[in-house]
Amino acid sequence: MSATSARDSAIGCEAGSRMTTRDADSSAPPGALGPAARHSAGRCAVLCLVSTAATGAGLVLPTALGRTLDLLLARAPANRWVLYCAGLVLLLALLDACQTVLSGTVDARTTAWLRRRLTGHVLAVGPRAAARFRSGDLVARLVGNAAQAGTAPAARAALLAALTGPVGATVALALIDPWLAAVFLAGAPVLALLLRTLARDTTECVAGYQEAQGRIASALAEALGGSRTIRAAGTADRETARILRPLPELSRSGHRMWRVQGRAAGQAVAVAPLLQLGIVAVAGVLLARHRLTVGEVLAASRYAVLATGVGVLVGQLAGLARARAATGRLGEVLAEPAPAYGSHRLPAGPGRLELRGVVARRGGRAVLDGVDLVVPGGTTLAVVGRSGAGKSLLAAVAGRLTDPDAGEVLLDEVPLRELTHAELRRAIGHAFERPALLGVTVEDAIGLGLASPSPARVRDAARTARADDFVRRLPDGYATAVADAPRSGGESQRLGLARAFAHGGRLLILDDALSSLDTVTEAHITRALVDDGPDTTRLLIAHRAATAARTDAVAWLDGGRVRAVGPHEELWRDAGYRAVFGEGRELGQGGGIGDGGEIGDGGELWEGAEFGESDRPGSPSGVGELREPGLPGEPGEPGNAVSS
Repeated sequence: MSATSARDSAIGCEAGSRMTTRDADSSAPPGALGPAARHSAGRCAVLCLVSTAATGAGLVLPTALGRTLDLLLARAPANRWVLYCAGLVLLLALLDACQTVLSGTVDARTTAWLRRRLTGHVLAVGPRAAARFRSGDLVARLVGNAAQAGTAPAARAALLAALTGPVGATVALALIDPWLAAVFLAGAPVLALLLRTLARDTTECVAGYQEAQGRIASALAEALGGSRTIRAAGTADRETARILRPLPELSRSGHRMWRVQGRAAGQAVAVAPLLQLGIVAVAGVLLARHRLTVGEVLAASRYAVLATGVGVLVGQLAGLARARAATGRLGEVLAEPAPAYGSHRLPAGPGRLELRGVVARRGGRAVLDGVDLVVPGGTTLAVVGRSGAGKSLLAAVAGRLTDPDAGEVLLDEVPLRELTHAELRRAIGHAFERPALLGVTVEDAIGLGLASPSPARVRDAARTARADDFVRRLPDGYATAVADAPRSGGESQRLGLARAFAHGGRLLILDDALSSLDTVTEAHITRALVDDGPDTTRLLIAHRAATAARTDAVAWLDGGRVRAVGPHEELWRDAGYRAVFGEGRELGQGGGIGDGGEIGDGGELWEGAEFGESDRPGSPSGVGELREPGLPGEPGEPGNAVSS
C-alpha cells in the first residue's frame, strides 16, 4: 500500500470504519489476542474440553490395559475389560478427529477475524499507517503474521491439554506407588528449565525472522511499484541485491530457531528416557517385592511416557512462541490510533471551510505552521506554492484525511472532529493526482462510496469529468472490468474526478487532480467546477497558472504559512508569486506557453472560443468571464470573500 493508495483509500474509508467498528473490541488493548480469543471463545472452550477429554481417556487407558492383563494372567473373565479398552481406543480416535477439525476451524476463523480487524484499522488510520509502516511490511503482517497469530487460541487450548497429561500421569504414578511419582518429580525441574529456555529463545528467534521477512516484502513491493523505472535504468541486478539484503539475517534467525528447537528436542531425548528408565526400574523392584502386579508395571511404564512427554510440549511451546511474536507485530499496527469521530451533524450551509491556527508536523518539521484560512461557501479557491510547501498536507487536513497537530478545521462552523464518520464523508469529496480505482467495473469505481449509485448519476459525473466518451469506447462500456480497462494517466485521472463529482457533497477537494489532463480538457473541467453553483465549495491544489487563473481566488502557501490570498491577476504582480510557476514567465496569467508542457498535451495551445478574448495569453486579467463576481475588497482587508 503506497502513500497515494492509502490516501485514496479514504474514499472507501466508510466501509473500513464499519468493519473496524463491527469486528474490533475497542475496550481491549491494541495488539492483544484477548479480543481474538473472545471472538472464538465458544469454539476454544469446546476445543479445550475435547482436548482435555482426550487426555483423560489417554490417562484411563493404561489402567484399563493393566487391569485386563492381570485378569488374563490370572485366567479370570476379562471380556468386560477388553471391551472397556476397545471403547477407550475408539473414543480416543473420535476425540482426536474432533480436535483436528476444531483446531483447524478455530485457526481459520481467528485468522480471518484478525485480517478483517487489521485491514479495517489500517483503512481507518489512513495515510498515517502507510507513513509509519512500509507497504510491503503491512502486507507481510496482514498475510503471514495474521495467520501465525491466528493459531494462538487453539495452541493455548492444546497446551492446556498437553500440560494436563504430565500432571495426570504423575498423579496416576502416585496412586500406583508414591515411589514412582518421587522418581519423576526428582527430574521434573530439569524438564521445566528446558521448556522455559525453549520458550524464551524461540520467541527471540521468531521475532527477528518475522522482521527480516517484513523488510524483504517492503523492498519487493517498492521494486514492483517502480518496475518501469528499474527496467529503464537497467538496474535489475542492483535492485535484486537490495531486495535480498536482509536474506542473511533471515537465514541466521531461521537456523538459530531450528538449533534452539533441535537442542531442546535433544535434551528432552536425553532426560526423558532416563526418567522413564528410572520409573520402570523402580516398578520392577516393587514387582519383585510383590508390591505391584504385572498389570500395574505395564500401567506405570505407560504413565512414565505420558509424564515425560516433553516432545509434545516442545512443539506446542514453539508454535505458541511463533504466534506470540506475530501477535506483537500485529499489535504495533493496531496501536496506531485511528481518528475518533463525534456525534454531530452539519447544519444547513453553503460549505464554508475555515482553518484556524493549523499546525501539522511531518518528520519533526512543521510543514504547516499556524495556517489561518477561510473559504466562503460556494467559491473555488486554488492553493499554490513551491514543491514541499505543504499543499497536499493542507488538502488532507481540510478533508480530515489526517488530523493537525494543533489548531482546528471547521465546516459550516462545526469542527470536523465533532462530525460522525458518515456525515464527514458524505459532506466532503476528494480527487487525487494518481487515483486508485477500486471496484469490479468502471461504473463501480466511479460510484465508490455511494450507498446506491444510480447509473444516471454515474454517467452525469463521467460527462462532467470528460470521461464519458472514452468509457463508452471500452469493450463493455461502463461494465468493463477496471483491471481490463486500458487507460492513460489522464484518463485514470478523469475517472477519479468523475468519482469525486458523483460523490457530491458541500466541499470538493482536488489534490492536483488536473495535472495529467491536456489543456482543453482541464479548461472544460475547471469551468465546470467554477460554474458548479453556490452549494459546493471547491479547494484545488494547483501547479499551473492557468488553473489558478480560472478560480475565484488563490491562497499562496509559502514556508508552511499562507503568504497571501487574492485573485490570481493581483497576486501575479508579485515576483515571488510568479516564481512559483517559473521565473520570468510572461504568459502565466492565462496559462500559455509559460505553464510548462501544456503546448503538447492536447494539441492545442489555447481555445479562445471557450473563454472569450480576455482569457487569451497577455490579456489584462487572464480570468475574463470565468471570474465569479462578489469578491469585494483587496486581499487582507475586512470583507474579503477569501481571507487568511
